[in-house]
Amino acid sequence: MGSLYALDFDGVLCDSCGESSISAFKAAKVKWPELFTGIEPETETWILDNMRTVRPVVETGYENLLLVRLLLEMKMPVIQKSSVVPGLNVEGILENWSKLKPIIMKEWDAKKEELVDLFGKVRDDWMEQDLSSWIGANRFYPGTADAIRFASSKIYIVTTKQTRFAEALVRDLAGVNIPPDRIYGLGTGPKVEVLKELQSKPEHSQMSLHFVEDRLATLRNVIKEPELDKWNLYLGTWGYNTPAERKEASNFSRISLLDLSDFCAKLK
Repeated sequence: MGSLYALDFDGVLCDSCGESSISAFKAAKVKWPELFTGIEPETETWILDNMRTVRPVVETGYENLLLVRLLLEMKMPVIQKSSVVPGLNVEGILENWSKLKPIIMKEWDAKKEELVDLFGKVRDDWMEQDLSSWIGANRFYPGTADAIRFASSKIYIVTTKQTRFAEALVRDLAGVNIPPDRIYGLGTGPKVEVLKELQSKPEHSQMSLHFVEDRLATLRNVIKEPELDKWNLYLGTWGYNTPAERKEASNFSRISLLDLSDFCAKLK
């Protein structure tokens, strides 16, 4: 028997918002130098501060670049080039990101694959040039490193983060050895497909299955798949979600709201 826990990474184990926001700003300067060259430090600080507020909308890391530019145009009307910006505020981003994203990507001629590659390259360069500061821009939530280190359950990480970055942080920041075949990162398929793969493994057939996420939309996708009815679903209340999303989650009988201390206790 025993338990298997599939864990999201950003927003469940690791608070990476500081690093991802700085990396996105660096990448945006490469992608759109005509807009970002010469930006005042005060404007950069305002953008990075507001990135934490809008972070709940991010599903995959490259979206951080889009948010950085959108915030810049909101802050500096003189450079506005996007039809969605007039009248937009951070609350509007939180409420309408799924509609805003395709509009601005088309207007900016931004391709997902290009942004993913650029975001990864900027992170790789930062790690190569100053690994300690890259690691230091991340933090594991209190208790989570010990929880996975001493877990009595079988642990998998299921994330949209590029695998090499999750592996580096687990190893070098948390000091935990998780076998590479237990980390499913960007490119391994949608999370619902990863969960299907995990439950199909013969060695997991008698285990209780648990999936911990901080994105309500991801959990809703799991609920839509009858094949995944065996999974116990949890929304981490400490992660990148909003009070409105936590309230909505409470309306789903399949989803349990989970506090950080309870999460750490469950793994141990």
